[in-house]
Amino acid sequence: MTAMPLTIDRRRLQDILAEHLPVFAVKVPHYQAVMLDSLLELWIGRPARLLDIGGGTGVIAQAMADLFPVESVEAIDLVDRFCPTLKVPTRQYDGRHIPSADNAFDAAVLNNVLHHVPPEVRADLMREIRRAVAGPVYIKDHLAVGMIDRLRLTALDAWGNIPFGGMVKANYLSRPDWDALADAGGYRIGAIAGPAGYRTGLAGLAFPNRLEITMRFDPA
Repeated sequence: MTAMPLTIDRRRLQDILAEHLPVFAVKVPHYQAVMLDSLLELWIGRPARLLDIGGGTGVIAQAMADLFPVESVEAIDLVDRFCPTLKVPTRQYDGRHIPSADNAFDAAVLNNVLHHVPPEVRADLMREIRRAVAGPVYIKDHLAVGMIDRLRLTALDAWGNIPFGGMVKANYLSRPDWDALADAGGYRIGAIAGPAGYRTGLAGLAFPNRLEITMRFDPA
């Protein structure tokens, strides 16, 4: 199957997010739109059940349910900070064991999650995802080259996560780290999205867009 080159309707995305997080009534969700576009660049097929792992407030799972070629979306996270107005089902889990049968889901997504997972348990988590998810795993995360990048990403995480009660503690991955993680989990990196314009101007100079990466892990 080939990827589907689609883009997100920015106005509709803002309406969806604002329904659950009022801040988006005035805040344009540029970052979220670019992130979703990068996922759609790699998207294949129409999964019947998509699992959003580390879904946070759940608003991105809701946006994917409303805007993506997918039949249903479920979100899980370590902490229950899901918006109570969501229409998608949500569950809290322990971060290690996905509460589902083998191959219960057709695809999964992890948006800015894996750099918050302790390095010593990442491979185990990917193997658990491989058990519960029959198809590809779409990963939007960060790419670090050296200590300066890691310092930039620490500041970026604080900027983006603290207002929403998200996790800040992180350990960022390099490209060899991503390749090794895919292999340890029983995957291969099947596709990587092209460059994306998350930030411009001074923000783009401080936090270059090369710090962002979107990949599709295909079952090996």
